[in-house]
Amino acid sequence: MKQQAAEIKRLSDRLDALNRKEKEIIIKGLDTDLSEIDAEKATLQAEIERLRQEKSQVLSAKAQKIQKMPFSRPITKAEQADMGALKKTVKGLEVVHPMTALGREMGLKEVTGYARGKF
Repeated sequence: MKQQAAEIKRLSDRLDALNRKEKEIIIKGLDTDLSEIDAEKATLQAEIERLRQEKSQVLSAKAQKIQKMPFSRPITKAEQADMGALKKTVKGLEVVHPMTALGREMGLKEVTGYARGKF
């Protein structure tokens, strides 16, 4: 997932550079390079969109896997403070924070733990 994010950033930076280059060409009045730039911009935008879709599918699969776990509950502030001890006592605990991409996708409002058994 980090590779996808890095690739999206790299392609977006390249797209921004092309947009700046396009403005310079328009100011100079060179119409010959515009068609090449437009074609490259279209391919970059398509690739960025494909990578974003792929990233959201990976998140969706992980969110579905976590939500299928039989038990979930909000994690208290005291438990959050000593997360290491909590994870040692509950095997297979998945903690999802609402500010992460996964947490936003799942629609969480508070830090929530998912596990196979009660904790």
